[in-house]
Amino acid sequence: MLFLRSLLFWIGMSLSTILITPVIPFLYPVPYPLRYRYAHQWTRFNLWWLEITCGLKYEVSGTENIPDTPCIIMAKHQSAWETMALQKLFPPQVWVMKREIFRLPFFGWAIAAMEPIAIDRSSGRKAVTQIVEQGRKKLEDGRWIVVFPEGTRVPPGKKGRYGMGGAILATETGFPAIPVAHNAGEFWKRNDFIKRPGTIKVVIGAPIASKDKPASQLNQEVEDWIEGEMHKISITPYTGELHKRKAK
Repeated sequence: MLFLRSLLFWIGMSLSTILITPVIPFLYPVPYPLRYRYAHQWTRFNLWWLEITCGLKYEVSGTENIPDTPCIIMAKHQSAWETMALQKLFPPQVWVMKREIFRLPFFGWAIAAMEPIAIDRSSGRKAVTQIVEQGRKKLEDGRWIVVFPEGTRVPPGKKGRYGMGGAILATETGFPAIPVAHNAGEFWKRNDFIKRPGTIKVVIGAPIASKDKPASQLNQEVEDWIEGEMHKISITPYTGELHKRKAK
């Protein structure tokens, strides 16, 4: 039954992708809020379809912590689920992502039309500079920014090394960071066809001020909060870090 229910979900997701994403690149001349609203229908449908077919729901705490002004969302990254859910939980947003995604036919082109901050993760300081320069403009334009500090999806029970890009963006621009913890990876595992029923727990933290604060301090505050919440909401016991920090 898990296989059949997951198959139904993937069929619906594939059909929605075929119907919606090819249109998005042609909407580039349309004002961003309208373009985003159209693209967001893909997210709304697939979260609803996921609950109908696979019985995978979610509950959110901390929505009162979401302010009216733009912030940098710094979230745990365990699965593809949060890439959809964050779009529904927060105001219109752009993402920091690897630019190779743009090469994907239709889907990558649709993502490019949403004007993310696309970086070459191997370029080091150049990538951070790009995040700050583009991120500042987008924040001032009223858009929120999503950053996954761990950089890639990390299995449940593990913790990746928290990169500095999001923290540097926050301290350089003065916009606060909002930490987000969730346990989606325990139901929707990386590259796993099967989606398991249950309720994903999402916790949204209070904004963390960034003004007059070193990026390293902000990054540590975000990491401490997220990992502290992960210990509370995770089903899988924590067994250690996926990537050890370099010795100082």
